[in-house]
Amino acid sequence: MSSTTCPRPSEEGILQFLEICDSFYPADAVNASIEQQRQWYDALCARFDRSLPERMVVEDSIIGDVPVRSYRPATLRSSTLLLYFHGGGFVVGSRQSHHAICAEIADHAGAELVSVDYRLAPEHLWPAQADDCFAVLKHVLRDGRRVVLIGDSAGGNLAAGVAVQAKNDGLNGIVGQVLIYPSLGGDLISGSYEEMADAPGLTTSDVAYYRQLLGAPEDNPIAMPLATESFAGLPPAFISVAHFDPLRDDGRIYAGRLAAAGVEVWFREEPQMVHAWLRARHMSEGARIGFRAVCDAVSYFAGAL
Repeated sequence: MSSTTCPRPSEEGILQFLEICDSFYPADAVNASIEQQRQWYDALCARFDRSLPERMVVEDSIIGDVPVRSYRPATLRSSTLLLYFHGGGFVVGSRQSHHAICAEIADHAGAELVSVDYRLAPEHLWPAQADDCFAVLKHVLRDGRRVVLIGDSAGGNLAAGVAVQAKNDGLNGIVGQVLIYPSLGGDLISGSYEEMADAPGLTTSDVAYYRQLLGAPEDNPIAMPLATESFAGLPPAFISVAHFDPLRDDGRIYAGRLAAAGVEVWFREEPQMVHAWLRARHMSEGARIGFRAVCDAVSYFAGAL
């Protein structure tokens, strides 16, 4: 599909967002070294960073062997813990890359949020990332906390996979999962993978590249949640996808399978959004509305509404 025929959004704010992204993170970034990709990504994230909500307490610590960052808003309205897994294709990103996003979600929900700085590929192949996230989850569940799992992109994959693993291990306490443009193991050749193969912000070939670096087995439901045999008994879910995103149908299909299994699920397709639109929440009306929906879903699961 040529760039001249590739579907693109028309909303002015999201087009401006894409221009800024392109100036920091080249469209062919996956052809660069891992170190260069991470430098570009960190600079891009810093460009969209914002001041934190007033009187929010932020603390870096270690849970087990895993670095985390906790966000405690000035006003707590819920004792439920929010557990956040960041995006970045399992290759880039950190607790710093999603700093302001995590703070704003915690502030909106009035709940403590813990952001997990899991190990990255290719230095650490699958299941290192899932192991780190599951280890943190088990630790906080031991304290008797109710937990909402949240993740965007690769982090959405980890949130869904951790929920599957918790169900398989008989762990209780996950009261919701919020998956934002998640990567869940679609076939890479049909539906949105074909229609949005050259979408701005993320292409189907990019998705294939990240999968190849991660080295996860395609038939493992923790790595590829769409491979799950039974969706019954999984936590209630809120799933938000972007129309202009090859990953769009991963979230749509997953929502459908959860609903068919009797799991409570809300699904949103943001009509003008592209992959990674969370960063555009303060410059795009569509992203602002979508982010508010995410925050409201988190608040609902946390019992703060």
